[in-house]
Amino acid sequence: MQRYLARRLAVSVVVIFGVTLIAFASIQFIPADVVDIMLGLKSTPKAAAALRHSLGLDQPVVTQYLSWLWEALHGDLGRSLRSDEPILNVLRQRLPVTVELALLSTLLAGAIGIPAGIVAAVRRYGAADQAATIISMLGLSIPDFWLATLLILVVSVAWKLLPPGGVLPGLLADPVGNLKRMAMPALSMGLPAAAVYFRITRSSMLEVICSDYMRTAYAKGLRERRAILGHALKNALIPVVTMSSLEISYMLGGSFIIETIFALPGLGRATLEAIYERDFIMLQGCLLIYALTVVLISIGLDVAYAWLDPRIRFDGGGES
Repeated sequence: MQRYLARRLAVSVVVIFGVTLIAFASIQFIPADVVDIMLGLKSTPKAAAALRHSLGLDQPVVTQYLSWLWEALHGDLGRSLRSDEPILNVLRQRLPVTVELALLSTLLAGAIGIPAGIVAAVRRYGAADQAATIISMLGLSIPDFWLATLLILVVSVAWKLLPPGGVLPGLLADPVGNLKRMAMPALSMGLPAAAVYFRITRSSMLEVICSDYMRTAYAKGLRERRAILGHALKNALIPVVTMSSLEISYMLGGSFIIETIFALPGLGRATLEAIYERDFIMLQGCLLIYALTVVLISIGLDVAYAWLDPRIRFDGGGES
């Protein structure tokens, strides 16, 4: 296991290095001049040349990249072109909101989709299975932004049960107020994802239930509930864990729509604002933080995958 984790971390370092290259290169191909944006109406050839020299933009591209990478490794991602605030401070405030939204949505999706998939597989072709399958198809067909708008109209405007947005208090400072404002955004992203969890869990459970070792367990007189929960469930969750990595990455990357609708001060909204305001340095920092977060989540889910599947052995010769 230790050797596997070391190899996985080595691969992650290579991935992050590639992301830094892409993040840095993407700014180089933008037609707008960062110096002109920073100076605005005060831009003159002399002032532009002086600022370009102070920022190191008159150096070769390789030198600029190595300088930016060295500063990023020391926690300096530059300053916003619009607010002149250190980008790391902005991202430190925005990232927890997006991570909380993604985790709440994933927990909600798993809490709904996984039990429903288990019940549908055990009672396959029955009324519960058919009803859950129809509902899951509806969930897959409904866009999350449409569901978010509907929730605001019904839950907030008509029923006045939850606030549609506003200032988001800290989770530790005001857990109740925080969860009230996070409930509808999490539902908007979690309900469509629950349909995905349902279909993966149902398919995986059906495959496990029909396996030879499950038939042997039933032949030895093991009760169905014990066989399902004690033997089938752990193996059936392996594809679900694998899919969770992609689902969380999708939620992190697609959160800007929900954060914009509910006015949440998250990383997705910061990325969208950086695009609108042509704050390319902020956009660069957002891309890097997104990549780091996804890589760390992937490593954690790989460890969970290894724990769930005892057939996997990580040794010096590779995976088997």
